[in-house]
Amino acid sequence: MSEIVKKPVGITETVLRDAHQSLIATRMPTELMLPILETMDQVGYHSIECWGGATFDASLRFLKEDPWGRLRKIKDKVKNTPLQMLFRGQNILGYRHYADDVVTEFVEKSIANGIDIIRIFDCFNDLRNLQCAVNAANDIKKREGRGHAQVALAYTLGDAYTLDYWMQMAKNIEEMGADSICIKDMAGLLVPNEATKLVKALKEGTKLPIQLHTHYTSGVASMTYMKAVEAGCDIIDTAMSPLAMGTSQPATEVMAKAFEGTEFDPGFDQNLLAEIADYFRPLREQWLG
Repeated sequence: MSEIVKKPVGITETVLRDAHQSLIATRMPTELMLPILETMDQVGYHSIECWGGATFDASLRFLKEDPWGRLRKIKDKVKNTPLQMLFRGQNILGYRHYADDVVTEFVEKSIANGIDIIRIFDCFNDLRNLQCAVNAANDIKKREGRGHAQVALAYTLGDAYTLDYWMQMAKNIEEMGADSICIKDMAGLLVPNEATKLVKALKEGTKLPIQLHTHYTSGVASMTYMKAVEAGCDIIDTAMSPLAMGTSQPATEVMAKAFEGTEFDPGFDQNLLAEIADYFRPLREQWLG
C-alpha cells in the first residue's frame, strides 16, 4: 500500500480579530488576549489574525486603547507564529480613500510594529485600489526580507462572476506582485461544490498559494472548507470553538480533527487546543451567555 503524500492544510486562527469582530462587535480588550498568547504560539498555526479590519476603530472609539500598542504587545508574546492583519486597500482601516503616501506609510508602520502578513482587499475587487499597498509591502520585503502581501478577492454571486472571471483575477493578482490569494467569502455564500470548482479554477489561473476565508452564517462553511482543501486550497481560516460558528468562522478544533489522519492533517495537538478553548469559554459565556 502506497504511503500517503503529506500536504497539511495551513490554518489561520481568527479568534483575536474576525471571530470577535463577527460575534461581539470587536470588543475584546488587549488585556484578555495577552495571557493565552504564548500557548497559542505553540499550536503551529499558519498565522494568527490579530489586527486590522475594525480593530483599529473599536480600540480607539470603544475600548480606549492604543491599537499600535496592542499590536506590539501581541508581537512581544508571539515569537514563532506570523501575525496577520486585514487591510482595506486604499481605505487602509478607515472609511474613505487615502492618498498613496498615507497608504505606503501605514503599510510600513504595520510591518514595523509586528505584522507579517497583510491581507489586502477591495469590496469591488478593483485591483487599482490594492496596488499601492502591495507595492509598499513588496518594497519592504526587498529591503528587509519580511512582509507578505496577500490579495483577497471578495466572493459574491451574479452573472458576471464566472469561473473565467475568477481565473483572470487570479492571473492579474499574480502579475501585480502579490504573494498569495485569499477567497474572502464574507457572507458565507460559497457552497461546497462551488468551492471545488472555484479553487480548481484559481489553481489553473495562478501558481500562488490559495487561502479561503468564510463565515458560518449559512451553515455550510465546514463542508465548504473540506471540499476546498480536497480541491487544492492551501490555507483556511478558523476560530477557537468558544468564538466560532454563527457569523464567525468554523471551529479550529473541529477542522483540525476532520483532517486528522489524512494527507491534509495539520498535526495540531488537540490537548493544546482544548487548553486554549478553556481559556476563551468563560469569556464567551460572559459576552454571549
